[in-house]
Amino acid sequence: MPASSSSPQLLQSPRFTEFAIALPDALRQAGTHPLIVQLTERLQASIYEQNEATSDIAYAKQILDTLTQTDIADASVLIVLTDEAEPKLMLTRRAGHLNAHAGEVSFAGGKHEASDGNNVVTALRETCEETALPPSKVKLLGQLPPQTSKAGLSVRPIVALADPDVIYVPELGEIERIFWADLATLIDAPTQDYKFEYTQGEQTATLVTLSWLIDSEVVWGLTGRILADLLKVGFDREIDWYLRAV
Repeated sequence: MPASSSSPQLLQSPRFTEFAIALPDALRQAGTHPLIVQLTERLQASIYEQNEATSDIAYAKQILDTLTQTDIADASVLIVLTDEAEPKLMLTRRAGHLNAHAGEVSFAGGKHEASDGNNVVTALRETCEETALPPSKVKLLGQLPPQTSKAGLSVRPIVALADPDVIYVPELGEIERIFWADLATLIDAPTQDYKFEYTQGEQTATLVTLSWLIDSEVVWGLTGRILADLLKVGFDREIDWYLRAV
């Protein structure tokens, strides 16, 4: 059952005057893919435990309040899943001319702005700017624990379900490509080593870390760690993340 925010003063931008929360029972009744239902149940279980005396409205309000009142991170990303017969997960490749992380794979999102008010607005605003995903086409499922980028920024992943009729358009000033991972395939997709050069001061080392190859793109680093968290929380896949010199 969708739930609108009862506190629009939290949302400074007129494009973000309300949120919709997807509840597991409503998704199940609508015929949403079981993997999405399972993920939603697990994301929301840590926030609120529903019982017979709990109304859908009270349940949704608790989820919404938690998402919008969580401590504000330096940046937020949106993990977009599609509401279709074969759900997909959205990834982007950052533009090659950027000063930071050029050409790397990432989730849509970016840095928090003071006018955002909370992490959800940051994730939705940045994703709308980068991919043209309208906030009105999104239902929130939950959030993952924050991660820390190599620059020391805290990053909060927000998980959302997008309507199937969205037309995505990459903002070429920020991203070069939008691509997709099939969710069912991704859950058990093999990982591989990824080697890269890391320079600090006058020293350069070759490091190796875990990665996925998705649609010919290498998913590693912060994006890989967030993806590993999603698979662990939603689907019990334990991934031993590593980063070592070779």
